[in-house]
Amino acid sequence: MMRESIDVYTVLFYFFVSITLVSACVVVFSRHIVRSAFALLFTFFGVAALYVYLFADFLAITQLLVYVGGILVLILFGVMLTNKQINVDIKTGTLHIVPAIILAAAIGGTLVGIAWSNPWMVLPTSSSVKTTAPQIGELLLTTYLLPFEVASMVLMVALVGAVVIARREKNKKETTRDS
Repeated sequence: MMRESIDVYTVLFYFFVSITLVSACVVVFSRHIVRSAFALLFTFFGVAALYVYLFADFLAITQLLVYVGGILVLILFGVMLTNKQINVDIKTGTLHIVPAIILAAAIGGTLVGIAWSNPWMVLPTSSSVKTTAPQIGELLLTTYLLPFEVASMVLMVALVGAVVIARREKNKKETTRDS
C-alpha cells in the first residue's frame, strides 16, 4: 500500500486551521475577557492566513489592518482601561442548553453531510497567480468611485456625530457637577 506524501503547504494549511479553530473555541468558552481578547488575536491571524491560501491577498491585508490593527486593539484598550472590571468572570445564563446542542448538532451534521457528498472539483495549481489588490484599487477609483466616496462621507458624518454626542454629554456632566 502506497501512502501519499503530504507537502508543506498542506501541513501549514492544517496548522492555520487548527490555530483558528482552537483560538475561536477559547474566545467562546473562556470565562476571562482578557484571555478571550488575546485568543481573538490568534483567530484573526488564522483567518488572514487562510485568506492567503485562497489567494485573496487584499482580504488578508484588510483582515490584518482592520480587525487586528483596529478593532482588536480597541477591544484590548477598552478591557485594560476598565480596571474595575478586569477580574470579572463572564458567565451567561444557559436557559435552553439541550435544544441548542440538538440544533447545533443537526446543523453541523447537515454541513458535514453536504461537504462529504459533494464532488469537489480540484483545479491544478498555477505557478503564475495574479494578485487581487491592483484590480480592486482600479475598480474603486474608476467604476465604483461614487459609492466609495459616499461610503466615506457617511463614515465621516458618523464620526463627527459621535464626537458631538460625546462632547455634549461631557458638557452636561460638567455643568451638573458645577451646580
